[in-house]
Amino acid sequence: MNERGTARLVLLRHAKSAWPDNVPDHDRPLAPRGRRDAPVAGRLLRELGCVPDLVICSTARRARETWDLAAEELAAPVPVRYDQRTYGADPDELTAVLREVDDRVGVALLVGHNPGIEDLAASLTGEAEGDALARMAEKFPTSAFAVLSLTSGWAALAPGTARLTAFVVARA
Repeated sequence: MNERGTARLVLLRHAKSAWPDNVPDHDRPLAPRGRRDAPVAGRLLRELGCVPDLVICSTARRARETWDLAAEELAAPVPVRYDQRTYGADPDELTAVLREVDDRVGVALLVGHNPGIEDLAASLTGEAEGDALARMAEKFPTSAFAVLSLTSGWAALAPGTARLTAFVVARA
């Protein structure tokens, strides 16, 4: 656990991507809507007090572009680790990546893809505040993020060890 108390994990699904012909999935860019929505996600992260100490981002172009645009809305630069393992990862693979986070990190943000991000959020959630879980279960659209408060340190991250405190859909 960090010196500030409970660690928080933010799971951000990349913004809306384009589907250009003859472009490999990994190289797909953001669509115009995604370019509008990603900065909104950054503003909302700042307003909710969820500015990360560390970002773990998929290497896919659309995820990197999402974070770049969101990060422009924050007050200061945030360390980013681009991790190939998060591209196309399932919840177990994503959990393994997150278990490597240093316990001094108070807020970690993972920028990734569905179904992995949505499934990870559902898996980690043991409790939820208000209607956040119902809204997240209904749909986890592009540019949405879940904020989870951890009940243990990063190395002990496992199913049911987090409380869903917010679910936000960022739209311009």
